[in-house]
Amino acid sequence: MNAALKPLPPLGRFLLALVFVYAGIRKLGAIAATTATMQKHGIPHADMLVWGAIALELGGGLALMLGFLARLAALALFFYTGVLAFIFHPYWTFTGEAFGAERGVFFGHLSMMGGMLFVVAFGAGPYSIDSLLFGRRSSSAAAVPQAAE
Repeated sequence: MNAALKPLPPLGRFLLALVFVYAGIRKLGAIAATTATMQKHGIPHADMLVWGAIALELGGGLALMLGFLARLAALALFFYTGVLAFIFHPYWTFTGEAFGAERGVFFGHLSMMGGMLFVVAFGAGPYSIDSLLFGRRSSSAAAVPQAAE
């Protein structure tokens, strides 16, 4: 990778994960309100699942920021974000101004999911804990042996 581009993957991971870390911190300060919102949307056992949401947002978000098991964290956050989009932001059920607002949030979630897929596909990149622990792995294309002539 070009040396000038090396800071971009950690910056991208940080920006992609920031929304989850922030949301996890906010949920910690508003357990009852978050539980009530989850119950309002039909989530069973919301009083227990709120802790899973916090753990995933904070733990997965911090892991992604640091590039620690980044592919796994991004995959978990990909599915989590997809579930959130369909349960909490079904814009097609709204009318008026709420329709546009919810549609924006829904498609924002889809965009985040796209970013997560990039991390799943390409890994954490340089300046990550994964890079320190596992070293640079060759891509699947580079690992294919060439036929002898």
